[in-house]
Amino acid sequence: MKKETWSLASRIVTHVMLVVSCALFALGMSLAAFTRYEVTERLDNSLEEVAERLQSVVEHIPYRPEGHDIAWLPDVGPRTLAYQVVDDAGNVIIRSQNAPLTPFVEMFRTPGFSDGRNFRVYVASATVLGYHVMVGEPYLHRNEAILRAILISIVPLILCLPLIWLLVRWSVSRAMHPLEQLQNAMQLRDSGNLEPIPALNLPRELLTIQTAANTLLGRLAVALKTERAFAASAAHELRNPLAALQAQMQMLAKQLDDNNELKQRGLLIVEKIRAFGRTVEKLLQFSRASSGVAYQRERVDLIPVLRFLCDELNSSPNVRPRLRIETGNMRSLFVICDMDAIAILMRNLLENAVLHSVSPEPVSIFIRRNKDIIISNTCRPLSQEALNKLSRPFVRGRSDTAGSGLGLAIVHQIAAQMDASVQILTHAQECQFVVRVQIQKITP
Repeated sequence: MKKETWSLASRIVTHVMLVVSCALFALGMSLAAFTRYEVTERLDNSLEEVAERLQSVVEHIPYRPEGHDIAWLPDVGPRTLAYQVVDDAGNVIIRSQNAPLTPFVEMFRTPGFSDGRNFRVYVASATVLGYHVMVGEPYLHRNEAILRAILISIVPLILCLPLIWLLVRWSVSRAMHPLEQLQNAMQLRDSGNLEPIPALNLPRELLTIQTAANTLLGRLAVALKTERAFAASAAHELRNPLAALQAQMQMLAKQLDDNNELKQRGLLIVEKIRAFGRTVEKLLQFSRASSGVAYQRERVDLIPVLRFLCDELNSSPNVRPRLRIETGNMRSLFVICDMDAIAILMRNLLENAVLHSVSPEPVSIFIRRNKDIIISNTCRPLSQEALNKLSRPFVRGRSDTAGSGLGLAIVHQIAAQMDASVQILTHAQECQFVVRVQIQKITP
């Protein structure tokens, strides 16, 4: 399962917005509570002020127990203040047309604020004549005033959230720009580019990462260079003594009589030396592959390389069957790779196809229009378990065949380094061994 990736910038923006949103929510709740308290206090003060002013007028009204006068006011609505003048007996002497027929509250003789059924009521102190003035504010008006005040305080905070998000994202993106520069520079340092990261305008926190990366790249470049130099030197130093030893043994075998048992042993030693030379060659190729020979990158036309390898193998007297390449109408196949590495890869595949072929029919190399390279030969059936193990070092399909068991291991190791894919398409019930090679990085 592919591991899910995440963005540092997105995580920072998300966390900052969560903190800002929670802070704004707490601030909004505090503003709502404070606004409710302030609006309630102001409305209560207004009620008290109206009641006190009305009381000063009522003190001059003569006492009329029959009462029930209604003061008709213009533009009276459900949100308009209502008032009552009640005597000690609880009779409503004067009221506004929007006030009830009975007193707002039963405790009308106690001055102060009270909550009625539909009104917030303020009861003024009794007058000399025994009148009690009560002024009520409808809850509808009070709740609407509180709601409007709260909305005026909170709605701007809510509307500012998208702007805050944009500003936070812009700020984080600007702050993350040096990190993106470092990221892009490090992405270019793949297997084929071990150059140090150039100087960037980085903060102190990232300078240590750049310095450590450059140090690691330098050490890796030196290690790869040293290992490649060792593999090349070892190949040169080992080939010459083996070639000299083989030549001397061949000359010695020719000097012996044909029926001499010693000549047969000499020829056997020559063959063993030749097999040992092939094994050493494969080990050196495996060492070069392990040292990262395919990490180099250049533009290579693969068709001339394949033709050269086919001509070289066909010219050898020990190679049977022959090799046949079919390119169709393609004249070139440019890939991005190392020429030595792709030559080692293709040579091992061709040698493997020739070595394990059981038919005199030529081994075919097809280059398709989708730029796949397919190598096909006739072979003995192999089990699926054997096919799965062929990419391991020193593993052969059959124990009675010649070879070191390193060819396909070298192929898979080089293919992994040059971003290529190698697929074995043979099944156990088939008598054909098919290998498909696809180079991923192809230039027009």
